[in-house]
Amino acid sequence: MKTNDKKDSVRSAVERILDNYLEMNNHRKTPERYAILRAVYSMEEHFTLDELGEKLTAEYKFPVSRATLYNTMNLFMELRLVIRHRFQGTTKYEACYADDSHCHQICTVCGKVTEVKAPEIAEAIDALHLKRFRKDGFSLYIYGICSTCQAAITRKSKKTKE
Repeated sequence: MKTNDKKDSVRSAVERILDNYLEMNNHRKTPERYAILRAVYSMEEHFTLDELGEKLTAEYKFPVSRATLYNTMNLFMELRLVIRHRFQGTTKYEACYADDSHCHQICTVCGKVTEVKAPEIAEAIDALHLKRFRKDGFSLYIYGICSTCQAAITRKSKKTKE
């Protein structure tokens, strides 16, 4: 399946999930909720509420309040459409429909977060038998120093020795 076809398919599926939830719970189908959902699923990386708000304003010409963003993201987390991460004092979000189990490597110097594909870890967790608990997904955080920061530390160390 082509990338755009896959994105359209995912967007259609998450909009159906939101539609069904709103209808079943007699909530309004507001344009804000759908604009935020589309913006979330167009984000390529982890994002903050501020970054999401900027995207809505700049690209979608659809500014919303911080309270609306916060409340809508809580709804999306309840529906398992979004996951929230707390990386080194920063709260970031990511779309998680059909991709909620993965690893992150986090640089303790610059804070850069990179997703890591680790099928062997996913397989090990899938094989893990837990008592009286149904697994829905996982996130693993691996902390260390990225190559860019390591190179900068090495250069700085060499300069101080000279």
